[in-house]
Amino acid sequence: MAQICDVCGKRPSTGHNVSHSNRKSPRRWNLNLKVTRALVNGAAKRIRVCTRCIRSGRVIKVA
Repeated sequence: MAQICDVCGKRPSTGHNVSHSNRKSPRRWNLNLKVTRALVNGAAKRIRVCTRCIRSGRVIKVA
């Protein structure tokens, strides 16, 4: 499953691991995604949300 936030659409960023000898190998910085139950169009639904969206109040959690 893709690492994409369902609220803001944030995706993993890419770059390189750089060793002491300055050799580069590809790497990914993945998101901190959490599966939460949230209100979506008036119904409770499980969505994958980044922690920044949870902290900023963009997600209305359902108990």
